[in-house]
Order: sequence, then structure tokens, then C-alpha cells
Amino acid sequence: MFPKAFPKFNGYNAGTERRAKMRRRDFVAGLTAYTAVLGATHAQALIRRVGVLITGSFSTQNIFDMAMRELGWHPGQDVQIDYRLTNGDEDSSRADARELISLNPNVLFAVTNTSMAALYVEETNIPTVFAMVSDPVGMHYVDSFAKPGRNITGFTGFEPSLGSKWVSVLKEIAPNVEHIGLVYDPEPGNNSSSFRKAIDEDVNNLHILSIETPVGDSSDIERLIVSVSQKSNGGLIFLPDAFTFARRDQIVPLVNRCRLPAIYPLRSYCAAGGLLSYGVDIKKVVRGAASYVDRILRGTHPADLPVQAPTEFELVINQPSAKELGLQVPAMLLARADEVIE
Repeated sequence: MFPKAFPKFNGYNAGTERRAKMRRRDFVAGLTAYTAVLGATHAQALIRRVGVLITGSFSTQNIFDMAMRELGWHPGQDVQIDYRLTNGDEDSSRADARELISLNPNVLFAVTNTSMAALYVEETNIPTVFAMVSDPVGMHYVDSFAKPGRNITGFTGFEPSLGSKWVSVLKEIAPNVEHIGLVYDPEPGNNSSSFRKAIDEDVNNLHILSIETPVGDSSDIERLIVSVSQKSNGGLIFLPDAFTFARRDQIVPLVNRCRLPAIYPLRSYCAAGGLLSYGVDIKKVVRGAASYVDRILRGTHPADLPVQAPTEFELVINQPSAKELGLQVPAMLLARADEVIE
């Protein structure tokens, strides 16, 4: 019926089927690859990012990491945490701040006054949480504790009235102190003025004859310490400061060599050999701030999270340092101590 030259129908059908199978295979492979790319893109979009600017210590990084895990986050999986550790220097802190902002994180987290000041000056709108920052209202980071008002909130580590407490505790362990040096890095972000006001209100009642402060910049800190040691009955108060905190292992031995009684704002100074400290537990403050980072990542606006002030303070006394200075720690002061380093 058909011409002999016409191709066999069965052969023609087999070739068409092979080509169809090849097209189906290619289509399935392409669809699989597209689905994988789409899934990876979707997963990447779900990963949140946190930029953290810390001064001084890897231990703070470990505390924050652990707190975030306890809050249900898994670094490297559903959250990317970018850390920048500074030594308290203003220029390097600002450079690190700009680098973190350029990563466009969902939240910025600043630990210490210097870190917060470095982020604030960049005028970013990225939600920001701080920890261990003094007087955030006076520094214009927030409008008030109850209603922060903008994109910044957090946990303060200190309050101005501590200035008065540091003077009284120093006089309790070293009653003869008449000349006090206030040790801090005089960079604008450190805001020593709020503590100085409280200190000035008490010095007259406690028979303090003079107060000496750094002049110019951080390079004057060593000169100040030596200058106070040359006066009879001198003593030191270390104000909250990222620069001295980062260098406590070098500064505290200098203070001890100068045989000066000194009170510090954090336990870490006593661990480095300092005489005594009165202040907050950094772990508690950082963990509290981590809870705010968590809430912001889950959709809460910083303006709806009131700034939290410290409610607990710890007194730490280093007995070997007291003995080295020839000081007899009063029994009542020992009884009030939260920790006595033997």
C-alpha cells in the first residue's frame, strides 16, 4: 500500500520516543536545579544577621554566643553573627563600626560606651542594642529610659550615683585618702561628667582635698597615676571606660607598683590584681541585652523596648592586694563583700 521508499513507521516512532525521553530528562534535571537554587535563596533570606562591636575581651563574645543559643538561635545556621573586637581606641572603633554597618545587619549590638559612640556617630537607622553604656539619655542615644523613641535601646551597666559609692568605699578601705585621681580615657564617648557630678557632691563631706583628672587624651592616664602616687595619701577611682578595661593587665600592675589604693568598676580588674571593685556582673548585662537582640530579630521595634538600668551590684575585694598595700580591710566591709579573692 505504501511506497517501498517510505521509512518504516516503527523505526520513526522509536526515534521520537528517545528524543522525548531526553527532553523529559533535561526538563526534570533543570527543574531540580532550579528548585535547589530557589530553596537555597529562600533559606539565605531567612538567615538573620547581627553585627557586634565589642571592646576588650573574647569572653563577652562567648557570653553573647551562648545567650543567643539559649534563646533558640543557631549561629551559622539561622543567624550570622559578625564580631569586631576593638581595644577601646576611638579611631579603630569607628572603622569597625563602619565595616559592620556596611554588612547591612538586621541588628547592631554595641558593648561599652566607646562602641556605642562609634556606631551612633554613623547615624545609621539599623536597630541597635547596647550594653554597659553609661547615661544613654545624656548621650542622646535615647529620649528616655521608658520610651527610647528611636532605633536604639539596651541595658546600662552603670548609673551616675555610683560615683558617690566609689568614693565612700575607697575611703572605707583606705581612710587616709585625701587626693583622688579619676582614671578614664577622656574621649567624648566615655561621658565621665555624670559620675563626676556625684563624686563632687560627696568629696567635701569625706575630707577629699583634691581631684585630678586626665588632660588631653588617653596618653595622659599613666602620667595621672604617677602624679597621684607622688602625693601623700593618694588614691584612684577608675570610671567605666573601654580603654582602661582593654588594658587592665598593664594598668593594674602599674597602680600596684605605685602603691595606690584604687577602686574599679568591674570584677575583671580585681582578677588582674586590683584592690577592689564595685559594679555590675557583665554576664548578666550582656545576657539581658541578648534578649533584646532576640526580640528585635523576631519583629519587635527598639522603641517598644524600655532601657533597662542595673538593679544589682557586686562588691569584690582582693585580699592579697590589700595586704601588699598594707591595708587592713574592715570587718564590716568584708561582711558586705559578694566575693573575697584569697
